[in-house]
Amino acid sequence: MNNAIARVCHEVNRAYCEAIGDPVMPTWEDAPDWQRDSCLAGVRLHLAGEQSPAESHAAWLALKVAEGWIYGPVKDADAKTHPCCVPYSELPQAQRVKDFLFRAVVNAMRMP
Repeated sequence: MNNAIARVCHEVNRAYCEAIGDPVMPTWEDAPDWQRDSCLAGVRLHLAGEQSPAESHAAWLALKVAEGWIYGPVKDADAKTHPCCVPYSELPQAQRVKDFLFRAVVNAMRMP
């Protein structure tokens, strides 16, 4: 079930990124393992208990930093740079929306 939820979260995020002009992400099937693992970690976090969007981002950021990612103006998997590697309070509103969408999808797909 976690994989199904993560897939939907990824595809919603992919569609949102395309809508706001962010670089287009690969489909879930074509996404690299690190990207799918990151999404699955977010699903597990939300299934374990209620998390605010800020808490969700903080967990994502901690995971990225632990994996060696740093802030960079462009997302570059080889260089491990990402423009969202900043505290939640510094994210542009368009990027904060992703955390709200992620939480909503997980909660909607949660088994009763």
